[in-house]
Amino acid sequence: MILRYNSTYMNHSHLSDDALATIFQPHGDDMLSHGGQEVAVVRHAPSNLDVEQALLGAILVNNAALHHVDDRLRPEHFYEGLHQRIFAAIQLFHDRGNIANHVTLKHFFNTQQANETIQNNYLTNLAVAATAVIDVREYSQIIYDLYLRRAVIALGEDIVTQGYIQDFDRTAMQHIEDAEQKLFQLAESGDTGKNFQPFRVFGTAAVTMAEHAFKRKGQIVGVSTGLRDVDRLLGGLQKSDLVILAGRPSMGKTALATTIAYKAALQFAHEAEAARKTQPQTPMKSVGFFSLEMSAEQLATRILSAQANINSSGILRGELTDEEFARLITTNQELATMPFFVDDTPALSITAVRARARRLKRIHNLGLIVVDYLQLLTVASRRSQANRVQEVSEITQGLKALAKELNVPVVALSQLSRAVESREDKRPQLSDLRESGSIEQDADVVMFVYREEYYLSRGKPDETSPKFNEWQEAMERVYGRADVIVAKQRHGAIGTVTLQFFGDQTRFDDLADDRYSASIV
Repeated sequence: MILRYNSTYMNHSHLSDDALATIFQPHGDDMLSHGGQEVAVVRHAPSNLDVEQALLGAILVNNAALHHVDDRLRPEHFYEGLHQRIFAAIQLFHDRGNIANHVTLKHFFNTQQANETIQNNYLTNLAVAATAVIDVREYSQIIYDLYLRRAVIALGEDIVTQGYIQDFDRTAMQHIEDAEQKLFQLAESGDTGKNFQPFRVFGTAAVTMAEHAFKRKGQIVGVSTGLRDVDRLLGGLQKSDLVILAGRPSMGKTALATTIAYKAALQFAHEAEAARKTQPQTPMKSVGFFSLEMSAEQLATRILSAQANINSSGILRGELTDEEFARLITTNQELATMPFFVDDTPALSITAVRARARRLKRIHNLGLIVVDYLQLLTVASRRSQANRVQEVSEITQGLKALAKELNVPVVALSQLSRAVESREDKRPQLSDLRESGSIEQDADVVMFVYREEYYLSRGKPDETSPKFNEWQEAMERVYGRADVIVAKQRHGAIGTVTLQFFGDQTRFDDLADDRYSASIV
């Protein structure tokens, strides 16, 4: 039986037969005769030196061909080490605005890299071999595809090796998580890990981000929360940031989270619609909501109540008028096309969250993650399970890593300790974050939800008491008001934003007037 790779999958009809035939073909000396049948006993790493030579030659003949090479192609994607160095030198010449041909490169290797030896006519022969190259992009894609295949083989070998290691501190699920993460990175960027990058790479990205902000004339460049004053203070939710939204029970954490998630999905839909007018294939970003406390139906009820302006308890009890029910149906039909996805699996592990988020990123272009709430997540490490503080620390570190890996903001809800209730001033502080100082450490932004109305309403004095009028005036000042306290912001100022809270509809909104209702420290 002969082991042969099929090269017809590429469907590059314009490539020469020799180029196609050698892409995956094992060498003749790999065949062993056994019982009258040829058997392949050695498998070579997928590669094609002819294609590599042809591509390099085409660029040497005409440097403009470099503009048509696949953007993902890098020197390390070439199989032959000498070809890696030649392509890197071509890129260096191009970046400097110099001509890269067989003469200039020969001089470069002879003078700048004394340890490099190139046969006298090798660069010249590359240029001569380029005469048959029609589409350099096709050739570069072949080289990149073969690199990916080699990377998959190497990754598979590593997975097998790790599978045999008896490490009792690492479970099988953690091995699966590591393998899935590397496969995801390989599928997304063609690399299983980031290496050092020169300043020109990330510096250009920073300038591009600043350019977008400049063109928006002060408008946010991150994911909008849909709340005017919160966006002004935060500048939106920034990519790769871990945002902690904390508060005591009944403060409205989930209501604020669903408001932000819905508004973000609405923003994504509008952005995609605008972009598709000029670029029809523009993918729409999406929101992924991990609801570990409430079911998807309960979450949907909250969103429908908020957007249809209907009392949420009335929906649950079926106490709706005909007009309200009709409005509920209409609102549901409008929201049905929103890029909003909910996973209400209880007691998810941080490993499962990361795996499912990667899948959503691949399929639906994930743009925002919301986790409600982080204390309900679990970890796979047996050592961490014995220590709750260490467990929460591992969860927050995992969420921050996920935000950086997928390059999206992650909003994670968190409970506060009961110490708040024992103080006279019940406004939350960073020290109130429950169970782990790593929450504050790992978070880029920490926000608290605080409603003074909640506490005042539970301290109502008797109507005959002289303090009743004072209490009533205080209630009127804070009724329907909620403070979002930004206690930590890695990229900007801290401060407090006052919002309108509609308790019967479990939603937040900007204050009715247009004044900026935020105090900045």
